[in-house]
Amino acid sequence: MQATEVRYTSFGEFWPFYVSQHRDRRNRNMHFVGTTIANICILLLLLTQSLVFVPIGLVGSYGFAWAGHFFFEKNKPATFTYPVMSLFGDFKMYWLMWQGKMGTEVARLSA
Repeated sequence: MQATEVRYTSFGEFWPFYVSQHRDRRNRNMHFVGTTIANICILLLLLTQSLVFVPIGLVGSYGFAWAGHFFFEKNKPATFTYPVMSLFGDFKMYWLMWQGKMGTEVARLSA
């Protein structure tokens, strides 16, 4: 770890960083698709108790999210450094997108 690297100890501290890594709407849309795939796979896992939905959900959700970072945002996914907080960030962003508030959140934290 470099001396200048920030270590977040709470989700409240992490959230502005997370948002800064998701400024591009196309990246956020890719995350939305990925999180929807994950949610569907969780539901199907619970309904069928078939473990086949675990790898499908992981590949589908992370595949879309990481593609959004590599192709649009041009940055390293936060999940590589902060896997748990990043997962919470994904679900918070997903909820804000459902409410139509994520663009406002990006603008607020980017000012």
